[in-house]
Amino acid sequence: MDDNVLSWFGQASVVVSVLAVCWTMIWQNLQHIHLQQFFARNFNRRARRLAAVVDPYLSVTFEEYEGGRIKSSEAFDEVKSYLTTATGTAGVRHLRAECGGSSRRDASAADKDKLVLSMAKGEEVADVFEGATVWWSAAAVAPRQDAVPWSRAARAERRFFRLDFHEKDRDLVLGEYLTHVRRKGREVMAKNRQRRLYTNISREGFDDGFYRDVWTHVPFDHPKTFDKLAMDPEKKKDIIADLDMFRNGKEYHERVGKPWKRGYLLHGPPGTGKSTMVAAMANYLKYDVYDFELTSVKTNTELRKLLIETKSKSIMVFEDIDCSLDLTNKRKTAKEEEDDDKEKDDPLRPDKKAATKQSSVTLSGLLNFIDGLWSACGEERIVVFTTNHVGKLDPALIRTGRMDKKIEMSYCDFESFKFLARMHLGDDVVEAHRDRCDRVRALLEDEEVNMAPVDVGEHLTPKSPDELEDFGPCLDRLVDALEKAKDEATRSPGPQQVDEQGIVKEDDKEE
Repeated sequence: MDDNVLSWFGQASVVVSVLAVCWTMIWQNLQHIHLQQFFARNFNRRARRLAAVVDPYLSVTFEEYEGGRIKSSEAFDEVKSYLTTATGTAGVRHLRAECGGSSRRDASAADKDKLVLSMAKGEEVADVFEGATVWWSAAAVAPRQDAVPWSRAARAERRFFRLDFHEKDRDLVLGEYLTHVRRKGREVMAKNRQRRLYTNISREGFDDGFYRDVWTHVPFDHPKTFDKLAMDPEKKKDIIADLDMFRNGKEYHERVGKPWKRGYLLHGPPGTGKSTMVAAMANYLKYDVYDFELTSVKTNTELRKLLIETKSKSIMVFEDIDCSLDLTNKRKTAKEEEDDDKEKDDPLRPDKKAATKQSSVTLSGLLNFIDGLWSACGEERIVVFTTNHVGKLDPALIRTGRMDKKIEMSYCDFESFKFLARMHLGDDVVEAHRDRCDRVRALLEDEEVNMAPVDVGEHLTPKSPDELEDFGPCLDRLVDALEKAKDEATRSPGPQQVDEQGIVKEDDKEE
């Protein structure tokens, strides 16, 4: 009997083995007729139904970055701002405090000391909307463990907010509630908004997969406004009117199919107020300012990433564009290109340009940044170039459509002098010191005398308590400086010849 049982088990094991082999072969062949996917889908569907019975709660995640971590998520910022309200901090045991006070000089002490509170990572808060209860939680994915210790990947968390709610409230939450959260968040952002001055930091040594901190910022509180800017009144009025047209031109740009942006070229000698003009424009429009340091940008792709991370209602400034990178020269002639090729092919000649070049940003990359497809990423933005030598810039860089309005910042004239004198010394200084002011007028109208407004303002600034009582020495100091400038111009061998690139030509000397 026992032998028969053992024999039966042996036969059964053989049958099971054969069935297993056959099942493996059949299962592999099922991939070709998609039955394997059919079984998997049915299993997953039943698993989801079982999970819904056990846990009827749904969730929505708002990550800090979107588009493959290329761009900061506006929805994340709106949720974050919404959760700084009393609803988002009620009952939270651990809070994060950020400076939310105004940095304006005329702000009250209470406004300057204001803090913005939000829940810390790991906390959860409940919110009620039209009878439905939802739960918000803040969390973050830990930095990569295999990253280089000093790289950005080793220290950058991927933050997100998660919203949990009951399945029966799905339509209410995904429809009305989230719209309410985003709208309220934008209101809070506008209320707590601080205008900022941004600059791009060097990316050297950082992981390109993480785009956090490409900009660093400080509060923007520059005191210069148009009513404190020494400039011809008509020119100032024209600039203000142009800014108003741009700020109110959303419908116009949509109608004609143009990105909502505008380019300004500020050119003129050093000290004529190009940087202060940018500050006055930002204060008038109440825009943020992005100061691009092109020498810290290594590639065209990195320049594009910086553009994507800029916000609307901002001014993007490229100061001294003719000195920033080797992209302002005229396009080379065929002979110059041939000479360059010969130098590259000569193994004995070192490539000095390759050895000294710090950035591979090209003229084409900058043109695409200003006027290409990527320039439409965002709206209500102004691009400003400043230069001391407009002739050195490639015509393609400053043509209409890229630099739409060109503003020449000139030397000080008598109208600008009167403005500066009243601002530095008082409203009645011109009438009280008419003789001195007439002398200043005669000197400023002399074609051989050129003085920048910043220098005129420095000479007019009182240097001692006595000069606060008597402004005569301030005006005498300016007259002396102007006469000295005239004497130097008279003694010079002749007017300086400037080529089309803004470079002073040297006189030919006999050997």
